[in-house]
Amino acid sequence: MLKQRAVLAATLALAMGFSAVAVHAEKDPMVGGAAMYPTKNIVENAMNSKDHTTLVAAVKAAGLVDTLEGTGPFTVFAPTNEAFDKLPAGTVDTLVKPENKDQLTKILTYHVVPGKITSKDLMKMIKKGDGKAELKTVQGETLTAAVQDGKIVLTDQKGGTATVTIPNVIQSNGVIHVVDSVLMPN
Repeated sequence: MLKQRAVLAATLALAMGFSAVAVHAEKDPMVGGAAMYPTKNIVENAMNSKDHTTLVAAVKAAGLVDTLEGTGPFTVFAPTNEAFDKLPAGTVDTLVKPENKDQLTKILTYHVVPGKITSKDLMKMIKKGDGKAELKTVQGETLTAAVQDGKIVLTDQKGGTATVTIPNVIQSNGVIHVVDSVLMPN
């Protein structure tokens, strides 16, 4: 029965012109070698992911742990360690210095949108917006979501893009979508 539902969901997603992967939500998905539990909050789950150690260190350096452990709900586009590695050499080391806390906070909160927005919600917003959806971030600027090659792609204020590689990691206080690049505000 569950397999039939998954096939039906995939068929419906493809019929609507969307990737089945982009709207699929599995129970307790694995991220960075660790199961992500919907009973844990964003920080608790991220701390268990080997792919998000840089993000966790940055969240701690920016003083955002209490916020992201709060009730939310939040939608977090979580860059992996590899995403941070794409930045110019020394960028992360510079950003986590106390004197750069404001800039780090600006970058991190640019990856957070108020509310719980699943990939299914994003797809509906993109369809309603004729192929694009504007997402107002906690930082105050917008991200633009679109579908490219069946995947959700976010475009930042500087024209950079990040692809959602693991959607719908449900948390007790929101949802995480793993992304492959760090997004930059103006």
